[in-house]
Amino acid sequence: MSTNEPGDDGSQQKYDLEEEEEMPLAERDLADDAPWKRIQQNTFTRWCNEHLKVAKKHISSLETDLSDGLRLIALIEVLSQKRISKFNKRPTFRSMKLENVSIAIKFLEDQNIKIVSIGK
Repeated sequence: MSTNEPGDDGSQQKYDLEEEEEMPLAERDLADDAPWKRIQQNTFTRWCNEHLKVAKKHISSLETDLSDGLRLIALIEVLSQKRISKFNKRPTFRSMKLENVSIAIKFLEDQNIKIVSIGK
């Protein structure tokens, strides 16, 4: 008797196939190159941390640590060797965090740095 549940005799393979069929094609494509994306993410994180040493800051996760704009601003200041004077130094609200990211992106645009596929 096969119930297509994991752990039943011979049904694990059927369960895996059904699970794969349920996964959208785009999601499967992302899963296929996930190791490459992880390598890129780790490489960029190490590169950021190497530069952020000057500012005595550190990034553990690109997805979360840049979200308030503070480490992003610190990285931009280190790389450009210029100060960004007006930003929220202790952002507590989402709007303050978004404003910091906007300030960072605006600074890059003002420096004539072309930003592709990155938005506020």
